Amino acid sequence: MSVSSSTPRNPGQSDQRRPRRRPLTAPSASGHSPVEAPLVATPASTNQGPLVTSFADLGVPAVLIASLAAEGITSAFPIQSATLPDSLAGRDVLGRGRTGSGKTIAFALPLVARLAASKGRLRPGHPRALVLLPTRELATQVQATIEPLAKAAGLTTTTVFGGVSQRAQVAAMKAGVDIVVACPGRLEDLVGQRHVRLDDIQVTVLDEADHMADLGFLPGVKRLLDRTPEGGQRLLFSATLDNGVDVLVRRYLVDPVTHSVDSVASTEPDMEHHVFTVDEHDKASVVQELASGQGRSLLFTRTKHGAKKLARQLTLAGVPAVDLHGNLAQNARDRNLNAFRNGEVLVLVATDIAARGIHVDDITLVVHVDPPAEHKAYLHRSGRTARAGAAGVVVTVATDAQRSDVAQLARKAGIRPTAVRVRPGATDITALTGPRAEYVTPVALAPDPVRPARAPRAGGSGRPGQSRTGQGRGAGQGQSRGQAPSRGRGGR
Repeated sequence: MSVSSSTPRNPGQSDQRRPRRRPLTAPSASGHSPVEAPLVATPASTNQGPLVTSFADLGVPAVLIASLAAEGITSAFPIQSATLPDSLAGRDVLGRGRTGSGKTIAFALPLVARLAASKGRLRPGHPRALVLLPTRELATQVQATIEPLAKAAGLTTTTVFGGVSQRAQVAAMKAGVDIVVACPGRLEDLVGQRHVRLDDIQVTVLDEADHMADLGFLPGVKRLLDRTPEGGQRLLFSATLDNGVDVLVRRYLVDPVTHSVDSVASTEPDMEHHVFTVDEHDKASVVQELASGQGRSLLFTRTKHGAKKLARQLTLAGVPAVDLHGNLAQNARDRNLNAFRNGEVLVLVATDIAARGIHVDDITLVVHVDPPAEHKAYLHRSGRTARAGAAGVVVTVATDAQRSDVAQLARKAGIRPTAVRVRPGATDITALTGPRAEYVTPVALAPDPVRPARAPRAGGSGRPGQSRTGQGRGAGQGQSRGQAPSRGRGGR
């Protein structure tokens, strides 16, 4: 795994820059303050030698090392080893690395350490650190990583994103919170309603900045950054610097130190890539067989409707599956993702946006049921497997009409997949999936109860067929409303 560092100066930047910051002086694990970094960036060698993997040697405070150890994390990943000396010293950092590289802990540690060492007083509605990211699922997972570290340091955290009532978010702000993990849209809403002010922000993190750019969030990100104080530390993590991310770097980061762990076009050494060419009428059966193994599988579709439909079809075929897409309410998204994460079901069918940032251990197979439109999406999808040194398999299912597009996609992604034509029952499928899991009898789909017609009540939803209990129709159809279907661990 290659790691490089540089400290680019921002070309064309005027002298009217943000004030230089004093480096962070949080106590290290030994109780001493770290050596202050120079205020003017100096070029760093790309030959860094052996990476330090001890959190103590990297200058992480002892209380945070103990918190990591409680989670079973005892040594640093390359992106953490590369960035922590600079970020703990208060420098602006640009971290470039693919998904699964360990960047969440890389920015969580300096963020928590800086706040713990500061003398600032927490005021209602005035958070002291901000993490901006593109999706609700990613926000939830980043919060899960930061929260135990923050708790160990006596700090508070909360999430802010859309798709749920803002009542709890507003209450958290009124009570006062140190760290906010937020999606830009809902945070801008709360700022506009004067529930949140960003003038006490000491550290700002932009996570998956390239994906925020892809989703058109950068204008909102800029408006939020403009509300944060000059002189605050800023950490930006992105796989690429295109689509306007480079503008963020030039405008908001002061003499940033750049650390790269591989590149967006590189692939995991333990990731196998395959292309299965199928006849159109065989595709559904081949996809079902790929999902029927005993490992945890993540299937990608192009549309929300396609994800819901495929999850239902698999469940009815005895392969319990849940879906994840933008049409689901937040509680349904959480329920389905948790069912996949804890092993109640081992098949998740998702769209690109909904699955962005998902971190679930031991995903052994990623299937591109619908090939993505561009190579970056392919790499991000595929990065859900073979994480942190584990092995994984990626299969793209392509019809004859898609073969040329998939071949071009592979070239741009820098991969050389094994391409074969398959039919249902092919040994090439079982060679990747292993033995089939035990068939699980699907729950019978009950018809909607017939209720006597009556005049709608004032303020009612007015939606026919809405269940008063919110229960779905059964496994496979109502993952957005009913309980996630369960495949017993004994069967898979």
